[in-house]
Amino acid sequence: MRKRTVRNGMRLVLAALIMIIAASFFHSQVTDFFSLSATAKNSVYQNVMFWAAALGGCGAMVTVLGFLLAPRKNDVEVRLFPLLIGIATLIFLFFYLLSNEIDSPARDEQRRVRPGETITI
Repeated sequence: MRKRTVRNGMRLVLAALIMIIAASFFHSQVTDFFSLSATAKNSVYQNVMFWAAALGGCGAMVTVLGFLLAPRKNDVEVRLFPLLIGIATLIFLFFYLLSNEIDSPARDEQRRVRPGETITI
């Protein structure tokens, strides 16, 4: 196992996970930060998801290639555990945000009518 190649592949997977989380849960904040229009919001989401899938697929292939290659002498000092912890943390964060998004009511439903207020239809 060539640890440097595995580490580089895992870094690509980590970057893809960050992009997926940003595009899935924070795309409106990102597009508001760059002052993009509503049509650009959908385009940004689609492009980020495409490039995240491309990076993740490339990272997976590089990681598998690293597992198949013969090790080198200088691969002894390479540590893979911090990247494994980072990937596991991002996967946990993704599922936490997903469950939080499913459980939370829509933003329009959060504001309740106070006593004495009227609703104009």
